[in-house]
Amino acid sequence: MRGGATVTHDLAVLGIVMLAVAWILAWTVGRAIVTPLLELRDVARALAQGDLSRRPAIGAHGEIGEVGVALAGVSEQLGSRLIALQNEEALLSALFDSLGEGVLAINKRMQIVGINAVGRRILNITDPVPIPVEFLPRDRTLHDALSDALRGAITEALEISLGDRTLSITARPLTGGGAVLTLFELTQLRRLEMVRRDFAANVSHELRTPLTVVGGFAETLADGDIASEERKHFAAIILSNTRRMQRIVDELLDLSRIESGGWVPHPVMIDVRDVAIDTLANCQESATAKQLSLITNIDPSARMLYADRTAIGQVLSNLTENAIRHTTTGSVTIYTESDAERGGVWVGVRDTGCGIAAEHLPRIFERFYRPDTGRARNAGGTGLGLAIVKHLVEAHGGQVIAESTVGGGTTVSTWFPPEAHGTTMIGTAADTDS
Repeated sequence: MRGGATVTHDLAVLGIVMLAVAWILAWTVGRAIVTPLLELRDVARALAQGDLSRRPAIGAHGEIGEVGVALAGVSEQLGSRLIALQNEEALLSALFDSLGEGVLAINKRMQIVGINAVGRRILNITDPVPIPVEFLPRDRTLHDALSDALRGAITEALEISLGDRTLSITARPLTGGGAVLTLFELTQLRRLEMVRRDFAANVSHELRTPLTVVGGFAETLADGDIASEERKHFAAIILSNTRRMQRIVDELLDLSRIESGGWVPHPVMIDVRDVAIDTLANCQESATAKQLSLITNIDPSARMLYADRTAIGQVLSNLTENAIRHTTTGSVTIYTESDAERGGVWVGVRDTGCGIAAEHLPRIFERFYRPDTGRARNAGGTGLGLAIVKHLVEAHGGQVIAESTVGGGTTVSTWFPPEAHGTTMIGTAADTDS
């Protein structure tokens, strides 16, 4: 009995030991299998969530190890492809924003899901996408073109006006729904076309009058039966109008040369007083004929000017002649002032003439623009002098402004910047000569 109990006890102990050993072996083997699987699971979840930096630890053997290697390879490829896609997206975005046309992408739900910088500027849109199409301007042509594109039709180059802008719009359907709307701004082009038409019309008009006069008096002289005094008078009129046409042609050539870059200023330090005295001396005869006083008022701190000598001479000559032309009594003054804020020198001409109405002031520097067309033409002006002044001053990096009061005279001021590298422009004496 005792021997049997001992055997049974030993067998029980052995069984327990074997079960413990089996459990330890099972736990060890299970852990060796489950741990890599759990790691692969976590890595796969991270990849699915976009974290491409996770990599499985390659420690297992057999099939699990191969799965880990494959998963690591997938992660590497996804990372490479994501970088490639990001680079391509950045390139497309840069190209999209660098287009000279405004481009809008609209989805099937009538939302703007893409718009480039030019499109935002043209349409004055600052809201982030998606944006309802109701944010677009309420132009029927634009919305009709967009509706047609969403239905699958193509709209080619329709011209519309949005406020002060002129646009050409094109609408095309997108594969799978939606549409692309392109906006090309024609405002500057149409403005240039209008300027070109106005220029041709103005030149024709300006030349037609003296040509008509020359032709008419030439026909009269050709008859031969004219007294000597009348012949001289007619010849003088022909000569005057011929010179007028020559001035128009010469000034047009000057403008063309300046605007095309054919003329470049060569600035040097100039004594404005000397240029002013020469200018007034050349204009003295016409001023004396109208009993006008010619005055120089040169600020001692603004006597020296950094500019092209020929250009400043032409600026003062044009402004002075223009002032004399439109002044019947009083005086014409050439003056200078220093600019305390920016440096440089203001040079201008002030008259006591009839003045210019406020609504005309913004346009007096346009070619052939005259506030009072008939009076200005009869006074002998070509309509180009102020335009030339503006271009000459701006070629120096300067500025020109006009101030006037009807019946109270006009002042045209030009600002010339200081010499490079901070050269001080100072004079030596005040000058007030009449």
